[in-house]
Amino acid sequence: MWRGAAGRLLRGGGAGSPRAASGSAVAQLRRRLESELEDIRGAGTWKSERVIASRQGPHLRLTGGGAGILNFCANNYLGLSSHPEVIRAAVEALEKFGAGLSSVRFICGTQSIHKDLEEKIARFHQREDAILYASCFDANAGIFEALLTPEDAVLSDELNHASIIDGIRLCKANKYRYKHMDMQDLEAKLQDAQKHRLRLVATDGAFSMDGDIAPLREICQLAQKYDALVFIDECHATGFLGPNGRGTDELLGVMDKVTIINSTLGKALGGAAGGYTTGPKPLIDLLRQRSRPYLFSNSLPPAVVGCASKALDLLMESNAIAQSMAAKTQRFRSKMTAAGFTISGKDHPICPVMLGDARLAAVMAEDMLNRGIYVIGFSYPVVPKGKARIRVQISAVHSDEDIDRCVEAFTEVGRKHGALP
Repeated sequence: MWRGAAGRLLRGGGAGSPRAASGSAVAQLRRRLESELEDIRGAGTWKSERVIASRQGPHLRLTGGGAGILNFCANNYLGLSSHPEVIRAAVEALEKFGAGLSSVRFICGTQSIHKDLEEKIARFHQREDAILYASCFDANAGIFEALLTPEDAVLSDELNHASIIDGIRLCKANKYRYKHMDMQDLEAKLQDAQKHRLRLVATDGAFSMDGDIAPLREICQLAQKYDALVFIDECHATGFLGPNGRGTDELLGVMDKVTIINSTLGKALGGAAGGYTTGPKPLIDLLRQRSRPYLFSNSLPPAVVGCASKALDLLMESNAIAQSMAAKTQRFRSKMTAAGFTISGKDHPICPVMLGDARLAAVMAEDMLNRGIYVIGFSYPVVPKGKARIRVQISAVHSDEDIDRCVEAFTEVGRKHGALP
């Protein structure tokens, strides 16, 4: 008996052993997590992942046999995710430059294609320089901490993307939050921030959940009045807003007044991955020295760089794809409004169908899939409680017939579940 007990102790199996304590801690953690997950299910905010068995595009095939599904919830604004020239460029980059760099940029992770793409991004936005990141989330996580000190101030729209909010949390600047697109509140905050050395106004150009566009003219006027800089996140604008798809600053005629732009390569510009900051060259140089996500993340894979570079080429050769968005967006918005739905935002291909109730949004989204329409319900914590919606996103590769079929399905499902009279 003694030998058996001693053996268990030596193997770490005794009642008071670290292994036993660890097992108890794991069991406690498991119970807590399972309870939290059950709360999420009970609230109707559980987010399931549908598995796609085809390329990204306006028509999808899902695992389990779902074919011919119309896709209305991707950020594939220009339809370039499956464009043959974009795919070909990725294959060529993969064959020439390999699968990846196995390193960060400043050690041995910079290739000529990275520098070429950065130059192309700066030229597209008519800025001095640009720097690549693994994602725009990383770009937003890296800029505020590197740029702002405790002597400075950052003023952020209350509905900015989570990545902007998290990036601001990381910096030591004085933080101000102004009411969503409320210029009176922003001016009051700017007046209060005059005691700080540098003031930076940070806003999404186009807000991803509501599809509304920041009042950049007024923001830039206030910034000029109170000697502040303007930063915009253009993830849901780059490639299709503005006459040449350069974004909200081009759309609203303030390209020369916006200092810093962060955006993504993972939406309109090829749909793969990657993000960037573009602006004054000294800022970009500083980010290469100080931005932690840049310094400690692997370089973008060559295939991703090839995709994005070709997408930019196509965009700069012709603005026809970008310009096709407006009519298709208007078609969907006007038909849905006529059917009795409330569509948030204005003139943006993000078209949130406002429903309010999280469970209703989830059930309607599932019923839409049964009718061959792929949409997703959005609820807390992605959007505020009571603001649940199904976010529809229009793509340049949707046909008029695709849009009409989506509206018809929404009308049927809306009436079935009491969202319409």
